[in-house]
Formats: sequence, structure tokens, C-alpha cells
Amino acid sequence: MRKVLNFLVFAFLTVSILIPSGVLAELGVGVGTSEINFDKPLKMGGIYTLPPLTVINTGDEPADYGVSVEYKQDQPRMSPPKDWFIFTPDAFHLEPGVSQVVEIKANIPIKAVPGDYFAYLEGHPTRKATSAGGVTIGIGAAAKLYFTVAPANIFQGAYYRVAAIWENYAPWTYVIAVMIAASLVIAIFKKFFTFNIGVSKKTKDKKKEQKEEQKVE
Repeated sequence: MRKVLNFLVFAFLTVSILIPSGVLAELGVGVGTSEINFDKPLKMGGIYTLPPLTVINTGDEPADYGVSVEYKQDQPRMSPPKDWFIFTPDAFHLEPGVSQVVEIKANIPIKAVPGDYFAYLEGHPTRKATSAGGVTIGIGAAAKLYFTVAPANIFQGAYYRVAAIWENYAPWTYVIAVMIAASLVIAIFKKFFTFNIGVSKKTKDKKKEQKEEQKVE
């Protein structure tokens, strides 16, 4: 019995030495969306809210995660610059089996090049996994993003940018517009009211002079 017990202890220690501890704990990631495809072309200067990206920790250890825009080499479509996109949040911590919903906004510049675009919206651990042989592995899961930027001149782009800002920041844009309109009305009223006072004063002074002239006569 003692020999069997000693053998089991020896086997456990041998396996513990030969198998790296990093293999026992595994990093993993998944996303809840496979593809995002806009049916209508996006306009220059527009700000668009994309469907959210759900990032899931599919591993068995907690880790810090991030999201980014990635590209595929030799793709027929153009690659949108990374600064077109805003992720909220862009970095977060996940326990095993826990997910995080990431909000995404696309900010299309006024001078964007019209055409078809493609990119990957990728969720990934910020710490890279290591295989049994000590090789560093960059793991990630991504949703495919397809969209088209419609051609437009710079004036149309400026119009779309103002319209997009107006819509995205409502109702504050309406409040500011009302305040500006009220300020203009007050300024016009003050100017008109002052003019009336001036006219009335001149009329009274003229009548007074006429009365004095009549008394002298």
C-alpha cells in the first residue's frame, strides 16, 4: 500500500514539474456578434452609433480585456482608420464567464474617401497567452464590419456633421438653440424699446418748445 502511495506522490510531482502552470489556467475570449453590415451608405461628416459588441471571457481565469480595430491583408475593400471609432469602455476587467457590452461610435470625417470599407472589431485579453512550449499567443475574437461611405462635397459633409452633432447631443442642442433665440429676441426688443424712448423724448421736447414760443408771442 505504501509503495502505491509513494508512486502516486512521485507521479503527481513529476507531472507538476513537466506541465507548466500557465497551461492549467487558460485565457479565452468570445464576442456576441459575428457581423455588422450597414444597408445604407454612411455620409461624410456623420456620426453613427454601431450595434454594441459583447466581449465574453471564455477562459477559466480573470483577465483584463480591450477592444480595437484590426485589418485583413490584401482585402478588396478599403481599411477605415482606427481613429474613426470610439469604444466605450475601451478597457475592462472580466471574471471567467462574465461579459461586457461595448458601445461603438463611428465618426466619419468630412474629407473621408468615398467607397467600400471593411475591418474587424476585435475583443482580446491585454495579456497574451503562453503555450506549453513557451510561445506567446495573441488570442482574440472579432466581428466583421462592412460599410460604404457615400460621395459628397465638403458643404454636404459639413451639413451632415452639424446634423449628426445635433441629433447625438439632443436635447441639449434644443436647449442651446432656444437660449440663442431668446437672446436674439431680447436684444432686438431692447434696441426697439430704446428707440421708442428716444422718439418720445424728442416729441415732448418739441411740444415744450412750441408752447414756450406761443407764450413769448
